[in-house]
Amino acid sequence: MAAWYRRNGETITLTLHVQPGAKHSEIAGLHGAALKVRLAAPPVDGRANEALQRFIAELFAVPLRQVELKQGAQSRHKVVAISGSKVEPERLLCAQ
Repeated sequence: MAAWYRRNGETITLTLHVQPGAKHSEIAGLHGAALKVRLAAPPVDGRANEALQRFIAELFAVPLRQVELKQGAQSRHKVVAISGSKVEPERLLCAQ
């Protein structure tokens, strides 16, 4: 298992390094022990966090309510929990 995610039963926990204000939202590979995510949303009024949750929900094929920001609301380093997804996290790196 990679250092940037953990699976505990039905829950996947991701460690992310988020770069807001990018041209488009995408997975940008690894950044140390975190998965780097570029987001098109600006880091203003929580818009980047909302965009991150929508982006992760889409990638993991789950409803938005199953994606929870656990840590890092005001930071580039974030921890996100996804419940009920059958998508394997390693697939995100292969899809680049």
